[in-house]
Amino acid sequence: MAPTAAQVAKVVTLTSAPGSKARRASGFTLVELLVVVALLAITSATVSLALRDPAEMQLEREAQRLAALLESARAESRASGLAVRWVPKGIKTGDDFRFDGLPGAIRLPSRWLGDPVAVSIQSKNMTNTNIANPVVVLGPEPVIPAQRVVLQLGNKRMVLGTDGLSAFDVVQEP
Repeated sequence: MAPTAAQVAKVVTLTSAPGSKARRASGFTLVELLVVVALLAITSATVSLALRDPAEMQLEREAQRLAALLESARAESRASGLAVRWVPKGIKTGDDFRFDGLPGAIRLPSRWLGDPVAVSIQSKNMTNTNIANPVVVLGPEPVIPAQRVVLQLGNKRMVLGTDGLSAFDVVQEP
């Protein structure tokens, strides 16, 4: 007999193809673990954003709105050449704040969007901090005094400020 006629041993190759009889090792693959970790990270980020303090959100919204209103009044003051001031708590009118000096045709809002916000004004040119009715000077000069408006709602505080040349914007407390 020829050497090719000898019996050959059968070799079984283990595969992961469906229907194969090979046993799969138990456990999770690295890709499966990474998918689970990614889903947990996305879920926790979504939950943390949803749990923000509503007072903080309202204060941020009010600060952004007030900064836009102050800049609008400041631009109108420069364009018209009129001295414009922002006065918090209009006692005579019952408004939350008012803009003095704007032309009658221009009506800017005078109320907060939600709960009333406590306001204090800090200015570099204030010699006496106990002024009865401090105001924010908005023009007509292109360079106004450096000023800060501190907004407070509950225990949350936010500061709007300008150096006199740049726009009013949220700034870090000193």
